[in-house]
Amino acid sequence: MTEAINEPVLLRRDDGRVAILTLNRPKAMNALSGELIDALQSEFDKLARDREIRCVVIEAAGRAFCAGHDLREVRSTDDYGFHHDLLTRCSAMMMSIRRLPQPVIAKVHAIATAAGCQLVAACDLAVASTDAKFATPGVNIGLFCGTPSVPLGRNVGSKRALDMLFTGEPISAESALRDGLVSRVVPPADLDSTTLEVARTIASKSPLVLAQGKELFHKHMEMDVEKAYAYATAYMAGAVKREDARLGIDAFVNKQGLPEWTGR
Repeated sequence: MTEAINEPVLLRRDDGRVAILTLNRPKAMNALSGELIDALQSEFDKLARDREIRCVVIEAAGRAFCAGHDLREVRSTDDYGFHHDLLTRCSAMMMSIRRLPQPVIAKVHAIATAAGCQLVAACDLAVASTDAKFATPGVNIGLFCGTPSVPLGRNVGSKRALDMLFTGEPISAESALRDGLVSRVVPPADLDSTTLEVARTIASKSPLVLAQGKELFHKHMEMDVEKAYAYATAYMAGAVKREDARLGIDAFVNKQGLPEWTGR
């Protein structure tokens, strides 16, 4: 579907130390076209080098959060190379979320399906409206949601993921919260304020702690328990010596407010 003339497919605004990215293909239900995938990747590349931004929010304009890949674009050719390149770029963009030093929050106001559900699962946190729904309905059109299944299974576990993947049926925000796909569910009227409150709270923390903690968590979740404990123990023993830890511990012990973080 053609975008409005000169209308960017991705918008960005900053609220202090929080960057807010808005999927801006409302007429196409924010489907992940190649252009939108590339725009997200470009923004993530910039954010990875940005030491001022400490939290990122991904939201969407219009009546859907994201309807997955742009099927018109997908069916525009039968060329394997085109499809492989498109999906490779999408997977790389999703992995960039994990590699960002900043925590990333999906703000989900409405339906998120297929690669849109994948985008939610790829984020570190997700705040959802009670109006939101989530689905991996590729099976309904003869196309198993293979790439969405990667982060989905890691969020909700194999049986819940396969229930969604085999049936294609949507689940409610409450079910998504129960299953671990989202971290909070709020009334629609509270979605904006709650998400921004969470983002601002995160952004008030040490950028070093956020970056290293995010990396630590995602790495140890792929290890067995014994290796995870060894890895986390070594991290914490070293982290105690860092300046931000010394400042934070001293402020707590002396009943002072948050210190000015140094990032060291």
